[in-house]
Amino acid sequence: MKSLAALCRSVPAVRFCGADAGTCVPQSLVSDSRRVIPGALFVAMPGLRVRGSDFAAEAVKRGASAVVAGTPLELPVHVAQAIVPNVAQAAALIAREFYDVPAETAAETAAHGETPFPIIGVTGTNGKTSVTSLFRFLIAAQSGAIPGLIGTVRYELGRRSIPSYKTTPEALDLAKFFAEMRDAHCAGAVMEVSSHAISQNRVYGIPFEAVAFTNLTQDHMDYHGNMENYFAVKSRLFDGSQGAFPRSAVINCDDAYGRRLLATLPAQTAAFAFGLHAPAEKIRGNDRGFFAEKIVLSPAGSAFELHCPDGIFDVKTALPGEYNVSNVLCALALVAAVGGNVCRAVGDLPRFRGVPGRMERVPAGTAENGGETPFPFDVFVDYAHTDDALANVLSMLKKIVRGRLLVVFGCGGNRDRGKRPKMVRAVQKFADFAWATSDNPRKEPLEQIFADMRTGVDFPEKIEFEPDRRRAIGLALESAGTGDCVLIAGKGHENYQEFAEITLPFDDKAVAAELLALLRCRSRA
Repeated sequence: MKSLAALCRSVPAVRFCGADAGTCVPQSLVSDSRRVIPGALFVAMPGLRVRGSDFAAEAVKRGASAVVAGTPLELPVHVAQAIVPNVAQAAALIAREFYDVPAETAAETAAHGETPFPIIGVTGTNGKTSVTSLFRFLIAAQSGAIPGLIGTVRYELGRRSIPSYKTTPEALDLAKFFAEMRDAHCAGAVMEVSSHAISQNRVYGIPFEAVAFTNLTQDHMDYHGNMENYFAVKSRLFDGSQGAFPRSAVINCDDAYGRRLLATLPAQTAAFAFGLHAPAEKIRGNDRGFFAEKIVLSPAGSAFELHCPDGIFDVKTALPGEYNVSNVLCALALVAAVGGNVCRAVGDLPRFRGVPGRMERVPAGTAENGGETPFPFDVFVDYAHTDDALANVLSMLKKIVRGRLLVVFGCGGNRDRGKRPKMVRAVQKFADFAWATSDNPRKEPLEQIFADMRTGVDFPEKIEFEPDRRRAIGLALESAGTGDCVLIAGKGHENYQEFAEITLPFDDKAVAAELLALLRCRSRA
């Protein structure tokens, strides 16, 4: 255990008051006063609605021996206080010191004769989960050692796997998870990095071995205000203003924001560019460029010719769609960025079957139904919840579906209202018919969500508004015929629905499978 003074050794401009910071030895770290146990260090985090400093006295009553705050607080003299300019940044630095997790890149750690723990971060509006999962699979396949994983679906910590509560956890939890991975001998960590996490300094100072940028499309405008602010926050992961420079950066140059990012990368960061449609000089002029040619798409997956510094390779993957070709390029470039074997990774790619809730097929065929005749249509569940993601998924399906494309989708409540009509237009551009329904309404009236969505309706005869998500899925399945495809979009891996005062179990895949079984029973009657 380290003293408060030792825990703050890398925190800039820290000053102490109250009890002696050199002899106060915190036994745990908490930012929620309700979780304080005797001897804890309470971090008075700033919040959007409440201030942590307002709960410091309660934390002390519960036994906190020390507090980190932005200004000196009126607390008993036996409590040590660390006063810092930025509490959120200090929390990240203190947490990694407390749990003794990397403060240097893997290369620097290895140079000191210690076991490296490389941390890889992936950010962007869409594709983060697919890229992190694929990269983790490829690294494990060629090294035999499995990295830990932090992301939207689950946290894989080595000895245990737990459901995700945020795409990127709070700084105190993140450091604790890194320590669990290290103690379980994970081969480093692969993590999704959300814009909220960057903005709120949850990943401040992390010595990323490599970071990747997948794309940037409209999302989270309720938080960031506009796209320039959104991009500025994402950029902080690459430009050193997040407290550390990444050793390598993998950038999607098909994206205009990606090209801007590539042009401003700091000199000490090795740049890896990838793309399908980017101007030739952006990829081919980069000696670490990855690009695809001769792309062939089918319901069974994708194939293309990979051009990269290691040579030209024929690539096959079970992941369908052009956007997944981009995800594969990103993952392969990340393999190169951390010194992995790209040729071996290409050979391992066909064995990766995908990510839960990402273009996941709902069992409806012979094997899944006890030898019975499969339904003559396809059903997929996907997490797409932005206009860009919907357009990518639907344009891909439109090319391969023999019959009609039927879509069930909704828009989340208490989130960016500006993207709602754009999502409707994206669906109407490709779908033959759609059912707009509830997603996670949260505390916003569904009538308001539907009103926003209706402003994007260009073809009213091709869309029906149905408040009940289960009924909307049922209507789509009942309407499907031979050669059709039903896409249930927006929730993917999620197994719940959030309402104003309650969260209810709801799994799109399970609900669709149940309704298909009922359809089969009805057809026999």
